[in-house]
Amino acid sequence: MDWLGPLSLTLLIVVAVFALMAVGWRNRLRRQAAVPAPPAVPADPGRELYRTEGQYVATTTAGDWLDRIAVHGLGVRSEAVVTVHPEGVLLARRGAPDVYVPRSDLTGVRLESGMTGKFVEKNGLIVLSWRLNGEGVDTGFRTRHATDKTQLLAAVAALTPGSPRPTDPTNDSPIDPEGRNPQ
Repeated sequence: MDWLGPLSLTLLIVVAVFALMAVGWRNRLRRQAAVPAPPAVPADPGRELYRTEGQYVATTTAGDWLDRIAVHGLGVRSEAVVTVHPEGVLLARRGAPDVYVPRSDLTGVRLESGMTGKFVEKNGLIVLSWRLNGEGVDTGFRTRHATDKTQLLAAVAALTPGSPRPTDPTNDSPIDPEGRNPQ
């Protein structure tokens, strides 16, 4: 019976922490209520140029890797399949709404080491920069297999206007949209 007091105190602290986290998330949703929903997924997104599996990390305010956008399910980490099409990028997520980034809204793609609670090795995340109703946002994705990263990077970069030709982060050589090193 001497353990009943410490156990009760520990459970009370755990419940309080989870309650505070829920209040914080609810407040974030309320603050971001004006953020528009992402574009709807087109009925026919077109020919599939590239596909890979991995993890959708989150969407954040552009340049602020800690400011997770919580509304419209954009802040929910989930397993996903990314498909690149001639007119955009589709992140088909499991257990969360899909995210479609039209080609016209893409502003860039790059590699990062982390964002909003997900930190990995150097250049372990692909970050798509795009405009959500005119506001800049960044969406992070981690490929399941490291070898898919350069191919996805090249496929998305080919859609991005004015992007320099992507390079392989392991040896700085250029890669083509199919992910091969053209040397």
